[in-house]
Amino acid sequence: MRFFLFFISFSILADTSDYIEKTKDKYNQLAMDLWSYAEMGYLETKSAEAIKSILKDEGFTIKDQIANIPTAFMAEYGTEGPIIGILAEFDALPGLSQSNNPYRESLGGDAGHACGHHLFGAGSVHAAVAIKEVLKTNKLKGKIRLYGTPAEEGGSGKVYIARDGYFDDVDVILHWHPDDSNRAHYSSSNGNKSARFKFKGISAHAAGSPQNGRSALDGVEAMNMMVNMMREHMDEEARIHYVITKGGLAPNVVPEDAEVYYYVRHPKRDGVEELFERVVKTAEGAAIGTDTQMTYEVMHGNYPLLPNTTLSTMIDKELRALGGITYNAQEEAFAAELYNTLVNPDRPLGDQENVKPLRLSSGKGSTDVGDVSWKVPTSGVRVATWVPGTSSHSWQAVAAGGTSIGTKGANLAAKALANSAIKLFENPDLITAAWAEHKERIGDHQYKALLGDRKPPLDYRN
Repeated sequence: MRFFLFFISFSILADTSDYIEKTKDKYNQLAMDLWSYAEMGYLETKSAEAIKSILKDEGFTIKDQIANIPTAFMAEYGTEGPIIGILAEFDALPGLSQSNNPYRESLGGDAGHACGHHLFGAGSVHAAVAIKEVLKTNKLKGKIRLYGTPAEEGGSGKVYIARDGYFDDVDVILHWHPDDSNRAHYSSSNGNKSARFKFKGISAHAAGSPQNGRSALDGVEAMNMMVNMMREHMDEEARIHYVITKGGLAPNVVPEDAEVYYYVRHPKRDGVEELFERVVKTAEGAAIGTDTQMTYEVMHGNYPLLPNTTLSTMIDKELRALGGITYNAQEEAFAAELYNTLVNPDRPLGDQENVKPLRLSSGKGSTDVGDVSWKVPTSGVRVATWVPGTSSHSWQAVAAGGTSIGTKGANLAAKALANSAIKLFENPDLITAAWAEHKERIGDHQYKALLGDRKPPLDYRN
């Protein structure tokens, strides 16, 4: 009997992978459409509509504009049983327009998919549709729910969705992310909080009457100096970055307005809050010292990612059964040329064929998946959609993501997510175990969004 059940499960998984392989052209085209749209956070109108159109055609019920976000949505299929959620992102990054050639070549636009979210979105949709087919064909009980989650890059789209309770009834969340290697997503991350600090001064002729001016740019520079001095006295794992977004227009005019945009990261939620408050104090001190006025607006805030060993172990087995990615001759030539442009690549060409061992790691970046993982047991995979050694947020990531190297990775991710979801539907004890671990990890923590009660910053990329 046990062998018979194993055979049925193996057959379903094989059918799922076969379905994904047979239908990949449709979803590869979706990925390339999203790649060409390259829409930034909360502006992903065409991308969201393209995804919803496919899901509607496949029989999913759509709940649109969730959490008061025009490009956020939920798509669901099924009527009873466990609810498995899959995350889909689709926002691009500013300043990284790039062709799909292995050399630097801007397409003339502003944005590019340097983090592979076009593949993320398309691959997750492909997985959701494949799971729907399995539920329907095999009469399995369960619901599959795809979340369209905009503005991961600095917009914290998922945080607003989590804050408004849209994950409260989900049993497990699965996700994936483009990468330059293959592995189960078994890691923590830095939490993150950002803000725009605005200084207001008094304009004056910089030569004729400087005594009458108060430089807002001086306020920004004084703040930056103090923050840079503070780096010596903060936890080594923490990170602080900033860009001056407004600093004046002419040297002979004392700047009346100036702005600096800060990211503050720390591996612990409380650490993020404490470090952010220290940064605020430097802004307050800078305003006093330069006789200017300072205000700030919190832009986003993400919890650290909470790992789940139960889910990650199961997903690792599914990914390992599928194996890595093999390039054809054309892809090998592209990869070799692009590899020569990389700075200090940390893995060799050919590494995309491997699946890395399951090992708990601690990422330095941040993601709004962190908030989801504190509300629901969460795990997934990272898949090689880029040439080995490629850094995310680079033109090389955009270029590879616009080729079959990228879509091969998205197809593998779709199979891994779909097979993992089926395992969960067939083995509810895995869900129970994942929740037991989740509750032990969070203890008596009560979720409260780091970004407070602010509304989604729908214009943050304008």
